[in-house]
Amino acid sequence: MQAVGIRNRWIWSARILFLLPVALLFFFFFIYPFFFTVFTSFTSWRGIGAMKFNGIKNYTKLITDPTFQKALRNNIVWALSQGLIQVPLACLVAMILVRKPFGWRGLRTIYYLPNVISTVALAMVWVAIYNVDGPLNAILSGLFGMEKHNWLGNPDTALFAVIFQTVIYIGYFMIVLLASAMNIPRSLYEAAEIDGASTLVQEINITLPMLRGTLITTMTLAMAYGMRHFEATFLMTGGGPAYATTTMGIDLYLKMDALRYSEASTSGVFLIIMGTLVITLLRKLFGSSDPMSEMAQ
Repeated sequence: MQAVGIRNRWIWSARILFLLPVALLFFFFFIYPFFFTVFTSFTSWRGIGAMKFNGIKNYTKLITDPTFQKALRNNIVWALSQGLIQVPLACLVAMILVRKPFGWRGLRTIYYLPNVISTVALAMVWVAIYNVDGPLNAILSGLFGMEKHNWLGNPDTALFAVIFQTVIYIGYFMIVLLASAMNIPRSLYEAAEIDGASTLVQEINITLPMLRGTLITTMTLAMAYGMRHFEATFLMTGGGPAYATTTMGIDLYLKMDALRYSEASTSGVFLIIMGTLVITLLRKLFGSSDPMSEMAQ
């Protein structure tokens, strides 16, 4: 019995030893910053000097701020567009490529290529495309006789223009879904073919149900990315014109740039809450079951 007790202690000591570095990193880079952000959101602080507790004043001010309200609405639009447009497009392409049509390996590389290019470079390319004298206006003018339009300078089209250049980059989620689709047993499709099921019927009744778990995961990731979107919009419009494309991430950055750190912390708390709500709602709506994992068991 004593030998068993010593062995168990060694096992637990080894587990703690292996987990300790990760636990320390998690504490210093997530737990501590999270609670510090929450704490400073209840204070008046400019990054220097003493903090002064002011209760929920920052939250009241933020909720009634028209700019933040617009940023919150834009974040919801971003999350929905990422989850309901980008992921379905990625799924559609993955379902086509898993059938291995001619040149599918080349297409797979082409679709994924934008994900290895710098966000800054892509943003600058799209700024040039959307320019009044850019290729987009030249094409539309030449084909349809449309007048030149300032896509990023018009509040009515700026948000759509920025979202469009992001949702078409489906490579990341396409690769995830394609990898999952390739693990679906071919015997299921063979049995369906024997029963006379068409390709479309097979995709609807076999591929999509089997990809359920992966689809939920990719949709969760996509909507989470949408909620914390910052880079492309900041580079292309800076949140303008007239705050038409501003997001909570940009709002937070501008507050920090103006040394309004406590208000920036309040925006950060809202961003965390919104991200948590998105993940929770998706799990509640679609569940967390994964037919692929259940079949493997």
